[in-house]
Amino acid sequence: MKKKIAMIQYDIVFGDPAKNRERAEKWIAEAAETEAEIILLPELWTTGYDLTRLDEIADKDAKESIEFLSNQAKKWNVTFVGGSVAEQCEDGVRNTLLVINQNGELVHKYSKLHLFQLMDEHLYLEDGQDESDFELDGEKASGFICYDIRFPEWLRKSAVNGTKVMFVVAEWPAPRIDHWRALLQARAIENQCFIVACNRVGADPKNEFGGMSLVIDPWGEITAEGSSGEEIVTTEIDLDLVDEVRGRIPIFQDRRVDRY
Repeated sequence: MKKKIAMIQYDIVFGDPAKNRERAEKWIAEAAETEAEIILLPELWTTGYDLTRLDEIADKDAKESIEFLSNQAKKWNVTFVGGSVAEQCEDGVRNTLLVINQNGELVHKYSKLHLFQLMDEHLYLEDGQDESDFELDGEKASGFICYDIRFPEWLRKSAVNGTKVMFVVAEWPAPRIDHWRALLQARAIENQCFIVACNRVGADPKNEFGGMSLVIDPWGEITAEGSSGEEIVTTEIDLDLVDEVRGRIPIFQDRRVDRY
């Protein structure tokens, strides 16, 4: 099964959900013109890392973000891996990834499991308790958020469950952008699946972000790569390649689950 992907890597207005939805709408219209079937947005695209004001600006149960993406999905007939948003839940704020299909239906929600202490996430966010896996047109897929990719055992769980494509949304800082590339290539190779990873660009008051959104195939080859500036990165992936690679090097059959 082939899918055309568009990843929107752009700067995010610090702490202003209304302006960010306005910006996203313009970028989505441009991405839709590429005839993409799946569009990705970056992590925390409605607020950025304005963590100290999340109680004020977070989206209650992500309803406003879901409605926005649902309307855009139906308008352009696309599926969204809608980045992640600050979701106000009963017990606090979570960093939540949203998957909306082309009919405007919420397919999946996943709240970030691993909170990044270097950017004070643990002080302002609750960790997620969701599973990362979902179905995309009958194929198994999964979604992860930024720091998650430093935990290979978390992504391996999805691979063992049969996922063929791992979507990653991020606000990955520019000083560690080499880690971004290396970690994502490793996750693709060891799990023999596609990695589709969208990272923001620009800066907030404390951080500069690196862009370089990536698509990596199950052999670990980079098939699309963004720059450090605002742009839409497009490519096509063929999920049948996953079966071919897993058939040639049967690592999942050779795992020693009796020992680890």
